[in-house]
Amino acid sequence: MKRVVIKVGTAVLTENNEIAKERMLNLVTLIIMLKKKYSVILVTSGAVAAGYSILKLDKRKQIGKKALAAAGQPILMSAYKRKFDIYDITTAQILLTEDDFDSRKRTKMFQEIIDAHLENDILPIVNENDITSTPEQLFGDNDQLSANVAYATNAELLVILSDIDGYYDKNPQEFKDAKLYKIVNELPKEALADTSTANNEFATGGIVTKLKAADFLIKRGKRMLLCNGFDLSAAKSFLLDGKHTLGTLFEPKAKTENKN
Repeated sequence: MKRVVIKVGTAVLTENNEIAKERMLNLVTLIIMLKKKYSVILVTSGAVAAGYSILKLDKRKQIGKKALAAAGQPILMSAYKRKFDIYDITTAQILLTEDDFDSRKRTKMFQEIIDAHLENDILPIVNENDITSTPEQLFGDNDQLSANVAYATNAELLVILSDIDGYYDKNPQEFKDAKLYKIVNELPKEALADTSTANNEFATGGIVTKLKAADFLIKRGKRMLLCNGFDLSAAKSFLLDGKHTLGTLFEPKAKTENKN
């Protein structure tokens, strides 16, 4: 089976500093559908925001963010477990840092762990290990993490579910005439150097981190789809029906004629 990595951001998963239960259930239902066709790895954000629901600390401070992540991880995973239990799907939590991709031994270890989970119909749920890591060991956002996971696990495709429909030629919140790029084969340096930040106060990404993730994969011959996580119809259409209705597909030029 083809392997896909699904990455979901904090803005999609949470609302008013709580887990957005309906959106999480929609995501879980999509993953269940995908599992009939793909081996699925989920990369999730949301631990810090979930932690804030029971612990009001300043996430801008390193210890505050770590404490929130520590409190939020079990809340986040319990929420996923309840949803996946509906479909009798077992989940596993995998916490990684940038260092895990810099060491052949450590990379091989988590590769084999993920392979073992997938072979036994267990869904690996990956997040960044904020708690015991130093800033130098962290990607800092799950867009970068998901791209590295997709490449390291030899996934066919990374799908980033976000609070936007895709990559536009300008900010669609400011410009009504902004146009969505449907297919992108190369990213200019200036796009990767932009300072656009995430809309959600607990999110660490933004459009630039997604573009960097896409650039990382394009340069390694991989594909990435950026689409809306509030309305999953674009993801469903592309992954299940092979139809690119909405969202931006980032892929190398040599693969532009490839279909899903």
